[in-house]
Amino acid sequence: MMRRTAIERRVEERAVFRCEYCLMHQSLQGGTFHIEHVTPESHGGATELENLALACPSCNLKKSNHIDAVDPDTGDRVRLFNPRTDRWVDHYAWQDVQLRPLTAIGRVTAALLDLNHPRRLRIRRAEAMFDLFPPIHE
Repeated sequence: MMRRTAIERRVEERAVFRCEYCLMHQSLQGGTFHIEHVTPESHGGATELENLALACPSCNLKKSNHIDAVDPDTGDRVRLFNPRTDRWVDHYAWQDVQLRPLTAIGRVTAALLDLNHPRRLRIRRAEAMFDLFPPIHE
């Protein structure tokens, strides 16, 4: 078993063991969540607590090294949601198990990370059976 570093533990605890993008809880997942760079190293992001986030494998792999994406409504390039500087509730709301973007930042992030994929909806329904959904947020 791989040992977690002190910084990885701090990232996990700060995120309350939830993906900081889709808010999925790690406890029901088969895979270990990733510690990811909010601003990727390829864009000058540092490996320090202020630039790290906990991400489920799906969000981390889809985000990759992106820092922005095309808004599906306007065609403009818009920066992605930043869990270190943005409040989740300012950009998203729940409608049953569907995530509803409230802003351009929410739209581009939801589209890029496919936050309403049918598998994610099934996971949210399963989380509800264990009182893990909806997540309590600010």
